[in-house]
Amino acid sequence: MLMRIVLPVVVLIAIVLPLVTSGWDAFLTLVWAKALPVLGIILLLQAGQVSFGHAMFFATGAYTAGFVIRAIPGGEIVIALAAAIGASVVAGLLVGVFVVRYRYIFFAMFNLAFSMVFFSLLEKFIHITGGSDGLSIPRPEVLGQAMERSEYEFVLYYLALALLVICLYGVHRFLDSPLGHTLKAIKTNETRIEYLGLSPRRVLLIAYIISAFLAGLGGALVAVFQGIATPEYAYWVRSGEFVFVAILGGTGNVFGALAGSFVFEYIRVTATAYVGDTWQLTLGLVLLVIILFAPSGLVGVINDIRGYLKKDPVASGHNKRPAGKTEKQRGEEQ
Repeated sequence: MLMRIVLPVVVLIAIVLPLVTSGWDAFLTLVWAKALPVLGIILLLQAGQVSFGHAMFFATGAYTAGFVIRAIPGGEIVIALAAAIGASVVAGLLVGVFVVRYRYIFFAMFNLAFSMVFFSLLEKFIHITGGSDGLSIPRPEVLGQAMERSEYEFVLYYLALALLVICLYGVHRFLDSPLGHTLKAIKTNETRIEYLGLSPRRVLLIAYIISAFLAGLGGALVAVFQGIATPEYAYWVRSGEFVFVAILGGTGNVFGALAGSFVFEYIRVTATAYVGDTWQLTLGLVLLVIILFAPSGLVGVINDIRGYLKKDPVASGHNKRPAGKTEKQRGEEQ
């Protein structure tokens, strides 16, 4: 229902919104862009693996787009995004070949380690990256057309929305494919996959490269929108933010990336306006509520409401914790 009904409705509203009102364009452009790396995290979570280092791919995309735009007179956003995607895929392949050999906490920590190394390199190579001040990115041309700021943001809004919808649908189809089902099987019983003659490492590597591609594309969109790329893009806090948003939105459906990103940005902007530097406290409380009362995230809440309206006990049970088996049941199975 989410992909067939809710997503088309959301996309339709998003298309019409800038035409009837103003003030939401910048906010929603960042929501679309930041939902992409979250989508990559959700993809890896299907295999039971969490990455606390995907900010390095986010930063890879951002800096690559910046370097390309600065190198080409006038810049060109299409070339910059294509280069960012290419660099992120290559980085995902190089790092992924190493980290997919590990699982769970080791997988998470190795990703974190690579990310922090990359963060340090961005800060130390001042003459190339601008150090802690970051890399200033001039406004690029769009298909050879130089635009004013308002016109440029208008185009970027729809470009980010279109790319997000394509990626959401693509990941949804991937997870519904034989490769996607094999990826989910890694979480439950990896040994059985090997008995079937498949390579769990290879499947996880493919998912890892796709997630790096998504993170890099998101980073490039944020960078060309904000006009700057900083080392904080690769910092571990950014990686934790992506995981936070994935849990908030719900890891059971690709739509969780969009729902989580929107709610996260809305709470952050609103809380910053009213409670200043303690906006993290608000986000922490929200996450506690989600974990305690809706472990399947916002998507689980939507499914619960749908199940309640349809009187469907299965659909309305997404946010109920699974009950453990009794001793008698375990004895019968043995």
